[in-house]
Amino acid sequence: MPTIRPTPSPFGIRENRICAVAAAKTASEMARQVRAGLKETHTIELRLDWLKTDAERRKLLTWLARQRFRGANFLATCRRRVAGGEFPGDIAAELFWLMEARRAGCTWCDLEIETERELPDQSIKEFAAPPRVLLSMHDFERTPKLPATISCPARGEVDAVKIAAAAKTIGDSVRLLRLARRSRCFVAVPMGEVGLPARLLALREGSALAYAPIGAATAPGQVSLQDCKYLYRAHSLTKRTEVYGVIGDPIRHSLSPLLHNTGFVARKRDAVYLPFLVHDLKDFLRAIPEFGVRGFSVTIPHKPTVMKELRECEPLAAEIGAVNTVVVRRDGSLYGCNTDYVGVLRALERKLKLRGSRALIYGAGGSARAAAFALAKAGAQVFVCARRDAAAKELARAVGGEAIPRRALRTEIFDAILNATPVGMHPRNDVSPLTAAELRCDLVMDLIYRPLETRLLKLARRKGIACVSGLDMFLAQGFAQWEIWTNTRPPETPMRRAVLAKLRAEDN
Repeated sequence: MPTIRPTPSPFGIRENRICAVAAAKTASEMARQVRAGLKETHTIELRLDWLKTDAERRKLLTWLARQRFRGANFLATCRRRVAGGEFPGDIAAELFWLMEARRAGCTWCDLEIETERELPDQSIKEFAAPPRVLLSMHDFERTPKLPATISCPARGEVDAVKIAAAAKTIGDSVRLLRLARRSRCFVAVPMGEVGLPARLLALREGSALAYAPIGAATAPGQVSLQDCKYLYRAHSLTKRTEVYGVIGDPIRHSLSPLLHNTGFVARKRDAVYLPFLVHDLKDFLRAIPEFGVRGFSVTIPHKPTVMKELRECEPLAAEIGAVNTVVVRRDGSLYGCNTDYVGVLRALERKLKLRGSRALIYGAGGSARAAAFALAKAGAQVFVCARRDAAAKELARAVGGEAIPRRALRTEIFDAILNATPVGMHPRNDVSPLTAAELRCDLVMDLIYRPLETRLLKLARRKGIACVSGLDMFLAQGFAQWEIWTNTRPPETPMRRAVLAKLRAEDN
């Protein structure tokens, strides 16, 4: 391995500031992880506290001492349970293993603030621990009040400082990024799914490290090493990088980041697409300038509510009453569109003659509205059934259709039934919004695309009913979003291939 050239960062070039986290119960598995991690970065954190026994810790460090990996930065962590780690020992045992890590070749150690406070009359530098110290503070409950800036003296007791804090709001994660922007030798780690976008943008904002697990996640909201480096390209993001994303609650199921980031890589476009878990819409909107977001997709439950925040909306989206695509204009104002409409039409046109057909929409949310308007404008007779009768009646009235009660599904016959609810979506793959007895139709379409074949589609297939996966709609609406944001044609083939491969792997 080539020797790392010295740079102002204590951890080297940007690619090596992705810190691969090796954490396993056995020394052999952790050694395997180390070798895999070194193929992607020269900075590896060894979670010694994750090893199940002292014998495994000894075995790993003996192995490491024999390897002599050139150019690698090994950071030893033996976090005690009192500090949120896995190590059951006391402070003396923790310090012992950190000293052993130095003998094995580790040049950095992560020292928790809890340990530092237990050494009031001594410095960690007085022990034979790894010579460079990352002082860390973890708060798994909230993001605490933060100082204006953090800096470490060139020859002080500490070489870098890390704050890892649970981001309950997007605003919390923004506060950590601001601190990274103003500080030197500082590591910002927003924890939790809400903090995931900020975790990926941390290096861009000045954080000295960004953590990514090689195996199992060791903290909430971590992104795997492979995804961090190749899907999101966290090490190459700069202030010039165009930022897009998807907002929703839940959001973990979304494959939109895979779809769009695959396209950006294929086109060699300096852009990234991030998943934002948004509980409070205004919390996200306030953070748009901080992240530099240029456009975003909208999914459940924000499709209807985001319309109140738009300065302008395309006429069709306004008529539908739901938006799934937003453009952030140069002046910061929001322009809304709906590409779900296009997705439904493209998915169904090849399977069914829409004009004159009888189509049932099950659901009355944002996706249901787009589907209902698409079918009505194509000449279909639209029926709406939903858990809330009032919502079903309102949507049916808007498209000149008819609302029907759930009990009617056992007697009515339709040409097509479309599920526009989230029931059956990953990870709840084992449930169906409708029973087999209620599927009295020639075709069933599930707007859910993950899993590829939902429980609903399996029930339909067993009855000999033609099926349409939500994948076709998902791809079509995503391609349309790409065109709106970039004014260019998307690379459809690699984008489709990446999503399909992911879904097929999950099904298998």
